[in-house]
Parts: sequence; structure tokens; C-alpha cells
Amino acid sequence: MASVLSLVTALLVFSYGPGGALGCDLPRKHVLVSRENFVLLGQMRRISPFFCLKDRKDFRFPQEMVDGSQLQKAQAISVLHEMLQQLFNLFHAERSSAVWDTTLLDKLRTGLHQQLEDLDTCLVQVMAEQDSAQGRASPTLVLKSYFQGIHLYLKEKKYSDCAWEIVRLEIKRSFSSLTNLQERLRTTDGDLGSP
Repeated sequence: MASVLSLVTALLVFSYGPGGALGCDLPRKHVLVSRENFVLLGQMRRISPFFCLKDRKDFRFPQEMVDGSQLQKAQAISVLHEMLQQLFNLFHAERSSAVWDTTLLDKLRTGLHQQLEDLDTCLVQVMAEQDSAQGRASPTLVLKSYFQGIHLYLKEKKYSDCAWEIVRLEIKRSFSSLTNLQERLRTTDGDLGSP
């Protein structure tokens, strides 16, 4: 246990920049992979959304949680990681393989995994900062609730092709917000209120 604590401490020390600011800058490829994933989501369409109008649902995407204007960089990284993790889990669900083209699905999964790996070091820092920022409503809990609603919807609809198509469209819409947040993370320090 002591060696794990030492490793985490070392990661924190080496990850912070000289001024003590959050020193985990996202690589440019992170945003490029996000854009590629967005394109893949578009290519994954198997049926016309017009056949699925009866299955539409407002999942109430928590836009205010990912728009970045009220988030500190540490919170934004936590939100970004949680959203990518939830997307990764969603597209790794056992029943997702039956619906999508496996080549496109594998590319999307690989891209999401790559983005999660990019954020792992940053997440260690964020967890340390969040421990000291107790008392605030957790944006990641709001995202977990949002994705729980998506999972329940799929279950209610018995993982039908139309249900997955509605979810794909929802994820595609939310993914554009995710990409904007990632771009803002690359270009700002501290408060994300102004790029």
C-alpha cells in the first residue's frame, strides 16, 4: 500500500508545472481522436431516424455541466473523463455489438480508450483537487445519472435497433459538446469561462 501511495505522490509531483498549476495538458491528438469518433458515430447509422420517431426521448443532457463556463480546469477534466468512461462502457455493452458494424464499433472503442488513457494522469490530479473542494455538487454525478437514464431507456426498449439509433443520435449531439470542452481544455489554464 505504501508503494502505491508513493507512486501516486510521485505522479502528482511530476505532473504539476513549475507554477503549481495543473500541468496536464491534453495532446493535440486527443482532440483529433475526438473528432474522428464524432465522424464514426455518424457513419454508424444503420437505419433512418425517421423510422424511430415513436421512440424519441429527451435524455436531458446536462449541457451546463459540460459547457465549461462554470467549471475550473480540474472539474472539466473530471467531467471529460467521466463522460468518456460512460461512453466507453455504453459501447462495450454486450448488446451493442449486435447492432453496429463491428469495424466501426471497434474503431470507436479504440478511440474512446485512447482518449481515456490521455486523461488518466490528469485524473489523479483532479481527484486530489476535488478532495479539497468538498461541498460542491459533483458534475460527474449528474453525468452518471444522465447515462443511467440512457441505459434504462435501452433496457425498456429491449435494446431494439430504433432504441440504439435514438441513443446514437443523442450521443452524437452530446459528443460535440465534449469536443468543445476538450478544445477549451487545451487552450486555457484555470477557469474555463473564457477561452
